[in-house]
Amino acid sequence: QVQLVESGGGLVQAGGSLRLSCAASGRTFSRYAMGWFRQAPGKEREFVAAISWSSGDTYYADSVKGRFTVSRDNAKNTQFLQMNSLKPEDTAVYYCAASPRLGYPTVLKEFDYWGQGTQVTVSS
Repeated sequence: QVQLVESGGGLVQAGGSLRLSCAASGRTFSRYAMGWFRQAPGKEREFVAAISWSSGDTYYADSVKGRFTVSRDNAKNTQFLQMNSLKPEDTAVYYCAASPRLGYPTVLKEFDYWGQGTQVTVSS
């Protein structure tokens, strides 16, 4: 089992920045690829970003490419999502997820463990 806890969400104006963190406990964090998803009200949960277990590979949804950066610190069992140039359409609950698969999985069903989510609200 892997337990994931997100933090760092909040209210920010358009154009601002936030840094989300995801603290992991349980099984060896470094053996898991990690990802971020988000879910806006009335919409399905969607992929945002993913990073391989070694941090060598990252992948982003087109909607956040160039604005968001995913990273991880395996020594601290923590994953991060730096979000810059935020837009109102980025408003959602953001979820951290862990996958035992190689590379950078991007599909919801490839992730076995999920956090409870953290709210990000971007005002216009």
